[in-house]
Amino acid sequence: MKIKKLDPVKGLKEFIRFPWSIYKNDPNWVPQLMFDTKFILTENPFWEHAEKELFMAYDDSGKAIGRIAAIIDRHFIKFHEEEAGFFGFFECVNDPAAAKLLLDTAKDWLKAKGMKIMRGPMNPSTNDECGFLCEGFDSPARLMMPYNRPYYLELAEKSGLTKAKELYAYEMDVSADPMKRLERISEIAMKKNPGLVVRKLNPRDFEGEIKKAVEIYNAAWEKNWGFVPWTEKEFYTIAKRMKDLLLYETTLLAEINGKPAGMLIAVPDYNFVMQKMNGRMFPTGIFKFLYYKSKIDALRLMIMGVVKDYRQKGIEGIMYYQALKNSLRLGYKKCEFSWILDDNKMTQRAAEMMGGKLYKKYRVYECKIPS
Repeated sequence: MKIKKLDPVKGLKEFIRFPWSIYKNDPNWVPQLMFDTKFILTENPFWEHAEKELFMAYDDSGKAIGRIAAIIDRHFIKFHEEEAGFFGFFECVNDPAAAKLLLDTAKDWLKAKGMKIMRGPMNPSTNDECGFLCEGFDSPARLMMPYNRPYYLELAEKSGLTKAKELYAYEMDVSADPMKRLERISEIAMKKNPGLVVRKLNPRDFEGEIKKAVEIYNAAWEKNWGFVPWTEKEFYTIAKRMKDLLLYETTLLAEINGKPAGMLIAVPDYNFVMQKMNGRMFPTGIFKFLYYKSKIDALRLMIMGVVKDYRQKGIEGIMYYQALKNSLRLGYKKCEFSWILDDNKMTQRAAEMMGGKLYKKYRVYECKIPS
C-alpha cells in the first residue's frame, strides 16, 4: 500500500468520486451531490480560518482503497483553547492496515502543525456532517447526516481511536397526539410574555433574517460540546445555498420585544430525492429532483435553540407547536430530531415528549497525538 497527498485541484475529482466504490451496492447509501462536496472542500468560507490536506491510499496495483482529509480550524483552537485537529471525509475498504495508514497519515500531518489531539470524523466541522454512524444501519440517513459501513467502527478502534462523544437522532411520527399539550403550553407562554412573537422567516428580508439567525445560533449553542461560532459569512453562505430548500412554515424565529430569542428549522428530507440522482444534477438529475421533491414525506429538525436569557419561558413549546401544526397541514408523516448530544437530557426529553424514539447513534472518535 502507498499513500498520496492529492493536488487540491487535480486530485479533487478522484477524492470526491471515491465513495461510489465503497457503497455502490448499499441500498441505504445516499450519494451526495458532487458539486456540493466540491463546494464544501473548496469555496466554503470555512477555509478562510481553516486549512486541510487531502490524502488517498492505493493498493499495490494502483487501485484507490481509501481517502481522508486532515483539518485544522483556527477558530476551534482559539475558542476552546485546545490544540485539536480533525480528520474527515474518511472512506475506506474493509482493511485495518489501510485505515491505519490513512489515520496515521492525517495524525502525522496534524502533529507537524503542532496539534495534540486528533478528533473526527468532521466533514469538515461540527457545523457540518460529523461522526460515524454506529447504530441504525437499516435505513438511509436524513439530510446532512452521515452514513457509513458498519465496519468503520472496527477500523477506527483498531487504529487506536476511542469514543469522544455520541450524537443521537430521534424519529417521531408527525401526528396530532402532542397538539393539545403543546397548544396549552403555547397559550400560557404567550400570556406570560406579552412581547413574544414567534413567526415564519421572512424571505423578502432574507439577509436581515440571517443576521438574526446567526446571532441566535452563536448565543444559544455556545456551551455545547464541540461548538465553534459561525461567522456571518459562513452562515449566510449556507443559508443562501439552502434558501430554495427551506420550508418557511417550519423555519421559525422567536423574538421578545424585537430582540432575537430563538429559532427552529425543520427542512424536508431531500436525501429522499438525492438517493435517486446518483450525485449528479445534470443532465437528468434536475428532472428527478423536480419530480420527487413533492413526494418527500419526512422532515429533519436540524436546529432548535433558545438564547440563554430567554430559556424556560415556554418559547421552545411555542415553536414546536407551530412547526407541528404546519407540518400536519402540509402532510408530512415523519420528523427526525438530530443531532442531540448524548448528555443533553433536556433536549432528549423534549424529543421523547413529542413522541420521538431514539433510532440512530453517531460516534465521534479521538486520540492523543504523541509529542
